[in-house]
This record gives sequence, structure tokens and C-alpha cells, in this order.
Amino acid sequence: MRVAGVVAEYNPFHLGHAFHLAETRRRLGAEGAVVCVMSGNFVQRGEAAVLDKWARAECALLGGADLVLELPTPWAVSSAEGFARGAVEVLSATGVVDALSFGCEDGHIEDLTAAADCLLTPAYREALGREAGRNTSFAAARQRAAASLIGEAAGCLSGPNNNLAVEYLKALRTLNAPLEPMAVSRRGARHDAASPEGGFASATAVRELIYAGDMEGAAAWVPQSTAEVLTRGTAFAHAPASLMNCERAVLAKLRTMSEADFAALPDGGASEGLSHRMAEAARRGCSLAEVYALAKTKRYAHARIRRLVLRAWLELRRDVIPSRVPYVRVLGMNGAGRLLLRRMEKTCRLPVVVKPAHAKKLGEEGRKLFELESRCTDLYALCSPGVRPCGLEWTSGPVVL
Repeated sequence: MRVAGVVAEYNPFHLGHAFHLAETRRRLGAEGAVVCVMSGNFVQRGEAAVLDKWARAECALLGGADLVLELPTPWAVSSAEGFARGAVEVLSATGVVDALSFGCEDGHIEDLTAAADCLLTPAYREALGREAGRNTSFAAARQRAAASLIGEAAGCLSGPNNNLAVEYLKALRTLNAPLEPMAVSRRGARHDAASPEGGFASATAVRELIYAGDMEGAAAWVPQSTAEVLTRGTAFAHAPASLMNCERAVLAKLRTMSEADFAALPDGGASEGLSHRMAEAARRGCSLAEVYALAKTKRYAHARIRRLVLRAWLELRRDVIPSRVPYVRVLGMNGAGRLLLRRMEKTCRLPVVVKPAHAKKLGEEGRKLFELESRCTDLYALCSPGVRPCGLEWTSGPVVL
């Protein structure tokens, strides 16, 4: 049986995600299975996920995944490089995954591979150093540096999904992960597009409908199973969650932080002057939007600023984050997923946490990360319109279908 890994946020799970899983399963064949590594309660854009991780795991299972594993928060709210590396670590550790399926703008695996190989070379780092001094964004500098070495193939770096695909390919190489890359062309609306296109809407567009209270409008762009999870009045009745529900709490945390505190965060940018800029913005800003705007420059992208603010609130300092993912956490499974878990009992290189009680048997590094994850979940519980209690990490088991 062939098994493909998929990395996602599913924030929320929409028709484009369903297409990606269906295409992945088609390529695997009738006996294939899909293992998804999914962000937890916070996502890479520096926000709280619109639904909690157990609800989104359920949507993934109903939408075509067999086993859903968690990408721990420190990696889920990292840069594209850290996000991809953490996910590949989890998938390769399972010992059951053969391929890594990812979406991209055009599906040209040759250009993506050439770009990934280029970005790992000393020549690229030298070229980037030359380009970075031209008062431009990192993304533009990176593409120009790569183009100086590989020509037109570097054009793939202009697409956000392509960029993440390149990071997956880099992670496969640096970790020597034995996973075959499987590129699936994205359909319909582009990443972050505000309007639907070609029968598909972006996650950004779906979230905007949800936040506006237009559940009927959102339901048109998600599978029926996702729509039911979004609208049912049970465990997820407090959705949608948003960091804006905790805006004053986040601002309060930022105002207590010094420049050194910001520098202690991953990607804090002390050598670039970013930590100083963040401390100044935190003192002057009267809203999160204002803090983001005050800190942002052409060099410091909005997404990077948002991630720094979120890491600050969650207290995700470099000294509390392991260098590698120390365990595999199960968020959900179906019948095929249970069979994969049985295989993982013999093949997985890391401890597997299925029930919260399993976390108590982890080594010191694993226990500390699980406790950090628990704290993040307790703070996520404040991001819903209706406050939820602490301790959900220790009382919530995986979704089983």
C-alpha cells in the first residue's frame, strides 16, 4: 500500500483541499492512504485558526484524509522554511509514508526542484547577500538571486504555493527523507484571493465569509461535511476563533516586552534591527493592526511581523523550542488510519501520542513541548467569542471516524 503525506492548515477545509486530496488518492491508486500533518490551533499567518484542531482534523478525515497528525505550534507559526522542515520531520519519522503531495501554481516539478537545489548552495547565499542590500523585500531578493544562477526556472518562486513547495523539497534533501515528491497543480482561486475563481475559493475568502457571519455563503465553497461542522451547535459552537478577540491581552503582553525580549524570539531579527523596531511599535501601537503597520517595512513582511507578535504572546522563545520535533501527536483517524497506527508501532522513530495520558511518558524534551502546547491551547480558548476552559489539551482525545 502506497501512503502519501500532505501538509496543511485547513483553515478551514475547503473545496480546493478536497480536490488536492482526491487527486492525491487517484495517483496513489485504490489501495493508497493519506497521512496529513496539520497545524494545531495557531497558523502560519500569525492568527488563531478559525476552528480548533480537533474540529479541523474531523473535516480533514471527512474530506479524504485517513490519519491526521499535529504539526506542533512552534513549527506551525514559523517561516515557510521552518514550517516545511517540521512537517517533513513528522512525516518521515512515521516510517509509513512513501510520498509527499503538495499543491503548487503550475505543477512543474523540474523548476521547483532546480530552485530548491539552488537555494541550498553557497553560490545562492552569496547572490542573496548582494541582492539583500537593495532595499527590497526578501522574496524579491531571493528570486533575483536564484535567477542569477538558474535563469527562468527561478520564476517559480513568484508563486506562494510554489515557494512552499520549494521549501518542502529543500527539507526532503536536508533531512534525507525518503519521500517521493508529488506536485499537484492548484485549481481555481489563487492563494489569499479575495474572490472565488474557477469553482474554488481561497481559505482567505472563506474565512472572511465566516467572520462576516455569512455561513450560507461560506458553505458554497466548502464540502458539505465541513459546512456541518461549521454550523452545528455542539463542541465547536464558539467558532470562529480570532486573535482579535484577545487584542488587549496581546497588546498588554507586547507592552511589557523589551527589545531583548523580542530578540529572544525565533526570527526576532536582532542583527537586522527588527527587535528594536518591534519594541517601538509595541509601545506606540493602540491596536494590533497599528502595531503591524508600525513595524512593517519593505524588508520586514507583514506575515513575519504577525508571526513575531503571536510568538511573543505565546512566549515561544528560542530557548523553549526543541531543535527537532520530539514526538508524533495523533489528532484523528479513520479505519485505514488505525491500521497505519498499528504499523507505526514498529516503524515510527519518535514516540506516538494518541491519548493525552501518553504525554506523561515522554522524555523531558517531549514533556516540555507538550506542556507548552497545552499553554498555547489554553490561550486559544480565549480566542473564541465565548471563552472556553483551560486543560483541553489534557482532556481531548483524537477524533475517530
